[in-house]
Amino acid sequence: MTQRILIIGAGGHGQVVADILLQAMTGGSNCRPIGYLDDNPHRHGQRLLGLPVMGPLAALADIPHDGIVIAIGDNRTRARLFAELTARGERLVSAIHPSAIIAADVVIGPGTMICAGVIVNPGSVIGANVILNTGCTIDHHNQIGDHAHIAPGVHTGGEVVIGTGALIGIGAIVMPRRRVGSWSIVGASALVQRDVTDAATVVGIPARPLRVNP
Repeated sequence: MTQRILIIGAGGHGQVVADILLQAMTGGSNCRPIGYLDDNPHRHGQRLLGLPVMGPLAALADIPHDGIVIAIGDNRTRARLFAELTARGERLVSAIHPSAIIAADVVIGPGTMICAGVIVNPGSVIGANVILNTGCTIDHHNQIGDHAHIAPGVHTGGEVVIGTGALIGIGAIVMPRRRVGSWSIVGASALVQRDVTDAATVVGIPARPLRVNP
């Protein structure tokens, strides 16, 4: 039975989610995107990748649907919406590109987005509402916390732990058995050789603390 999916957010990230769902349909997925909701009034009425922007988030209850994907790049905003919409009984679905390579035993939480070219190796657990962005690789027995964003081209070694809401920037590398704390930021192209504490920002090669997030 076809599942009607609404995409929350019609920006660039939302359009990537739409493309993933459309590509997955060609491979037999029963999740059919029907449109976007976005609070930017300038987007209302537009068609993006052939799908309409149907109004603001407040219209969610008025549009028949079977599931949603929260397509918001900012981790804290995505986490807040996840909590609010889950509490309202919304069903969060995952958007997984058909080109992604995911080991059979990988656990994936609801609402997670897995982009083109992603590889997730055996024993890994991917939390809820996570973004695994284009071409990143998650090696064996990783634990990726809820609401985290693993940016394009990131590579993690085996047994890495990424905390809730952490952002691993474009092209960064996290060495095996390292931990990146909750709500931390790893800068683009950084090399994480030591554990990163919660709410820290690290940059450089090797990665060193830049500041503590408020």
